[in-house]
Amino acid sequence: MIESDRSDMLRVNDIHTYYGDSYILQGVSLRVEPGEVVCLLGRNGAGKTTTIRSIIGFTPPRRGAIVFKARDITRLSSDRIARAGIALVPQGRRIFPDLTVRENLTLAARGSGWNLDALYQQLPRLRERAQHRGSELSGGEQQMVAIGRALMANPDLLLMDEPTEGLAPLVVRDIARLILRLKEQQQAIFLVEQNLALALQVAERVYVMNKGRIVFEGTADALRGNDEVKRQYLGV
Repeated sequence: MIESDRSDMLRVNDIHTYYGDSYILQGVSLRVEPGEVVCLLGRNGAGKTTTIRSIIGFTPPRRGAIVFKARDITRLSSDRIARAGIALVPQGRRIFPDLTVRENLTLAARGSGWNLDALYQQLPRLRERAQHRGSELSGGEQQMVAIGRALMANPDLLLMDEPTEGLAPLVVRDIARLILRLKEQQQAIFLVEQNLALALQVAERVYVMNKGRIVFEGTADALRGNDEVKRQYLGV
């Protein structure tokens, strides 16, 4: 179990999460420090998205604790967790198809720092598409809107659930570049991914999950050199 430490932005302590009677997360512990990019890797069904859902409050754990900026958020509702400073880029993008790009981006905007001008500087394609509806965008453009929408909440911690899933290699490259730019700005990011190459490019530390348990924790370089973990748990 990870003990509480006020220096961590996020600390997940020995959580156990269920869907009904299905025991999904079986004692998961992890941490994200301020300004750090941390990636959770694993095969489909390993429990990665459930970890995200537990942190953001969609599927709270039955046991264990989630501490954000020294505050226990384990039993808070998802809207209170968001207001505390955590924003989610959900799996599958989930932007509003009938709203324009601009409306999607400003829907949950709050705080200072990220505004439309700042966002358009980083993602100029969104300025060009500002008056287009979500349903009129490509998959890559929709993903950029989902990331931009989360940033407009000016979060202390950004959760990203499979942001490159189903996207063309050029779009994956653009997302990797954006994550690296956010990292330069000291944005803390917890990234769930299956793309090992992207994870090793952007993350300082990585966790590997298998069947609801953490089976590896270390630096990106440590995972890069661990052929057994990559073969057994990531199919590389």
